[in-house]
Amino acid sequence: MTDPLIAVVLGLVVLMAMGVVLTREPVRQAIVLAVYGLTLGVFFVVVQAPDVAMSQLAVGTVVLPLIVVLAIHASRRHRGDR
Repeated sequence: MTDPLIAVVLGLVVLMAMGVVLTREPVRQAIVLAVYGLTLGVFFVVVQAPDVAMSQLAVGTVVLPLIVVLAIHASRRHRGDR
């Protein structure tokens, strides 16, 4: 039962990783990155690593995309674009 579940979730992780790479617009890429972090967190729960999953959900789903969006906003503001 667990091997097919691991394979399915790992396939979703791979698809989301490809989605992050293939997304062109930086703000949308940050959103896809957050979903990728969520998917990776689910993968860690499936392979029974709850402490790693909690860290991944906090950092990969919330903090990292937030930093990316703030950096995009700051660089656009610095250049004068809106």
